[in-house]
Amino acid sequence: MALVEFVPLAVAVLLLLPLLLSPVSRTADLLLSRTAVAAFGGYVGRQTRRRTAQQTLLRAARVQQSHRLYASRTLLIAAVVGVAGSVLGAYGGAALLTVFDVDFVAIREAVAPGLDVPEPVQALAPLTPDETLTTLFLGGAVIGPGGALTAYYARWEVLSQRAVARASAIEATLPRTVAFVYALSRSGTAFPKVLETVSANRDAYGEAAEELGLAAREMQVFGTDAVTAIGRMTEHTPSETMDEFADNLASVLGSGQSLAPFLREQYDRYQEEARSQQEQYLDLLSTFAEVYVTVFVALPIFLITILGIVGLVLQDTLSLLRVIGYVALPLMTFAYVVYVDSVTASLPDRSKGAAGDDRSVLDPRRVPDRARADGGAAWSARDAANAKRLAVHDSVERLRSRLRNPAATLVGDPQLTFLLTVPLGVAWVFVRAWPVTLGPEAVGAVDAPVVEAAVFVLAGFAVAHEVSLRRTKRIDQAVPDLLDRMASLDEAGLTVTASLRRATRDDLGPLGDEVSRTWRDIEWGADAGAALRRLERRVGSVAVSQATALVTNAMRASGDLAPVLRIAADEAHQARRLRRERRREMFTYMLVIYISALVFLGVSVGIVVAFFPAIESAAAAAPTTDAAASAGTSITAGLGDVDLDAYRRLFFHLAAIQAVCSGLVAGQLGQGGVADGVKHAAILLAITRLVYVFV
Repeated sequence: MALVEFVPLAVAVLLLLPLLLSPVSRTADLLLSRTAVAAFGGYVGRQTRRRTAQQTLLRAARVQQSHRLYASRTLLIAAVVGVAGSVLGAYGGAALLTVFDVDFVAIREAVAPGLDVPEPVQALAPLTPDETLTTLFLGGAVIGPGGALTAYYARWEVLSQRAVARASAIEATLPRTVAFVYALSRSGTAFPKVLETVSANRDAYGEAAEELGLAAREMQVFGTDAVTAIGRMTEHTPSETMDEFADNLASVLGSGQSLAPFLREQYDRYQEEARSQQEQYLDLLSTFAEVYVTVFVALPIFLITILGIVGLVLQDTLSLLRVIGYVALPLMTFAYVVYVDSVTASLPDRSKGAAGDDRSVLDPRRVPDRARADGGAAWSARDAANAKRLAVHDSVERLRSRLRNPAATLVGDPQLTFLLTVPLGVAWVFVRAWPVTLGPEAVGAVDAPVVEAAVFVLAGFAVAHEVSLRRTKRIDQAVPDLLDRMASLDEAGLTVTASLRRATRDDLGPLGDEVSRTWRDIEWGADAGAALRRLERRVGSVAVSQATALVTNAMRASGDLAPVLRIAADEAHQARRLRRERRREMFTYMLVIYISALVFLGVSVGIVVAFFPAIESAAAAAPTTDAAASAGTSITAGLGDVDLDAYRRLFFHLAAIQAVCSGLVAGQLGQGGVADGVKHAAILLAITRLVYVFV
């Protein structure tokens, strides 16, 4: 075959190369952007209804690109995919025609020898060169435009899904953000400063604070008044709840009414809506649990039982069972987890760390080249070199600190456990299965060690994750009590520093140790605000971040902190109650998933222990003569050809896969995350392995 025949294929690959490299190569991304704007910039710049709708979608999804650039890139990507798809479709069709010789007469002879093939069908086989060329052209014509349309609409659909996800996140974090705004307003902070503070603490208060930060940045950069900035924000927010709140807020600001009563009303309203939304989500999660038990447990039990019996008695179904167990069940579980996560994204059940790291102020990435010291002198080259050496020292010291305390390092980042457990698991598999042979029998030799290694790997991650999670939960549960006590002490006339000193005497669990460190910071000369910010960085809890942000900003605005602390304590109490209610309600359904997984295991073990020996006994006792077989015992005639060991091995694999899937789903439904389900997966997988040890 001449090399010239591959020229179109090479051109198609070259066209696709910038698209594939653009996520990792700035040069390829820049080339793609410049080509797109040059080719389609004028066309997409026309003012149309579609352009207006697309601009709104871009703002709602918070895409950091202009409409002209994004739309131009979309058209270019669609065009490239269309052209390259047409070429690749033609080559793919040629490959299929080469591999599968299309001959309808041969198919007729193999499938139905007595069937007459109509004349038009016979004329299709074998294909003439012109007919082959036509077939390849049609294949490319279908794949090319289809790929172009898919790429075009997929680019815009991704934005729609991002906007929907942002809307859910905004509505989930709006109550706590409104409480923050209300508390700052009660402290006497001016409203523009309130918006700036909210924007500065968007890591702690989430997407709703990010949305309000748009209005704050417009006021800062363009000098827009608050009413206009809030009104423009409502034009682009994807959340209807935020839209309604911002409209009402702009009306109150425009009318000159007092802001505190309005925010108090909104705060109470969102607290009530949070309770109502909690009930709705609990009902939804209970429905998801019932669907999982029915579709992903009961249905597979029915299928493997029926197909197992059919495979052993009538016709081999081993391949179909493998497709169901190895492919269908994991993929369906993955899709189920992703869907549940997307639906319940607006109901976080626990706080996740959002605190930043504690970099040195001499980190050269944070100190500009022409930074000035307190004396006003510009940094010299020697100063910059010293700063870099100090930064390297800090990095090395952090690494040494992690190595000196590996347990704390693993608890701080549970994913690091894989660096230790995965090599040990692989070594365990080789030790248990040695000598490892190739072929079908190798699966039976390594499957049990692989399951044991998987239990070890999952258990290592689960232990580290659970220790970290429990510490964070204990800290979050103590935050409302700390705020209540600080509010009471403030009402009694004590300052914030005195309140922190008194709080060190209370039993606050892990948070008490951190408060004691904060008080020592103050004793050694740090001001209360800096000490609280260090507390936030050390703990890495959203609840602590929210509390410290509120207290430090209220301290700068007013000396009367008691009302602000009461508001923060009430909001923290409400969040804690909602989390407890969810855990209590979902424990029942998590238990149901455990029971269903154990039922699946029991059915598989029952088939292996009871049904398979009965089949072997029937096969051994079956008559061997042709006359006896034709006399009515033909149902057992083929039992000797069935690979019972393969079926036993497959049922063990199905039970192990179901254990992992059920464990992950139990964590997703019961605690809100797949990582929380790793411990359940490890427990169920360990039970499965122990049961099959005695089978």
